[in-house]
Amino acid sequence: MPQIVAGIVARKKFVYLCTNAILLAKHIDEYRPSPYLTFSIHLDGNRQRHDESVCQEGVFDKAVAAIELARSKGFRVTVNCTLFSGEDPDDVADFFDTAMKLGIEGITVSPGYSYHHAPRQDVFLGRTASKQLFRGIFSRRKNRPGIPWSFNHSGLFLDFLAGNQTYQCTPWSNPTYNVFGWQRPCYLLSDEGYADSYKSLIEDTEWDKYGVGKNPRCDNCMAHCGFEGTAVNDAFSHPFKALMASLRGPRVEGPMAPELPIQYSEAARYATVAAIPVAQVKKRPVRETDDSTVEPH
Repeated sequence: MPQIVAGIVARKKFVYLCTNAILLAKHIDEYRPSPYLTFSIHLDGNRQRHDESVCQEGVFDKAVAAIELARSKGFRVTVNCTLFSGEDPDDVADFFDTAMKLGIEGITVSPGYSYHHAPRQDVFLGRTASKQLFRGIFSRRKNRPGIPWSFNHSGLFLDFLAGNQTYQCTPWSNPTYNVFGWQRPCYLLSDEGYADSYKSLIEDTEWDKYGVGKNPRCDNCMAHCGFEGTAVNDAFSHPFKALMASLRGPRVEGPMAPELPIQYSEAARYATVAAIPVAQVKKRPVRETDDSTVEPH
């Protein structure tokens, strides 16, 4: 991993190295601080909430210590956060305050996507629940003491999370490449196969088979990997709208934008979401590993 990162940085390409940070202290000296390198630390909430999310006690404290260590060595640091069913907007807002106090540059946040191979399908948020949750969180954003929240997102994507934009997924905006090739159509649908070249990914993938209203597995997805690209395209097409969304922040009251129509038969739909808090997921011993992944930009 250090050699891969160093090679990308040498080309002056931005790298967000996503990691649970469990082993970051052990390996941090294998990396060199650079404006092109950012450690993106996985944190889903404050201590109790995050440890419940990863089913292992003590991970939150290790992640916070790793953030402090990386900051002390001059590295850029952000956190990535996934929100699940049963979240309390007040708790999430408190976590965002805590994260910003650690000196991070920003927060990446998305509602949990109920991808088919997840071992639990009953902890994920449905689409309406996601929008209501983010409205609750963003309504607590103003007039808070301390450091203002900073997000690694466009203003229009945040407005989308709050239910104010009708967006279709743009999966090719953030493609996934690994040892198997280019993953179709995105990293969340992991059983659709791989393309052996980027050209084949773009030209041979049946993109019309995927997206909200087109594929039941996509209907509850609001992940940034697909919709941030859509928001950015919208920003380029409508710069004034993007500017106002950035200045005003997400709207948290009033009617929500309409959903995209369902284009598949009702028989194709199958349940993937139920509402039960993550706190009810039983903890199990987890071997200490570092699940680092690279996202070059």
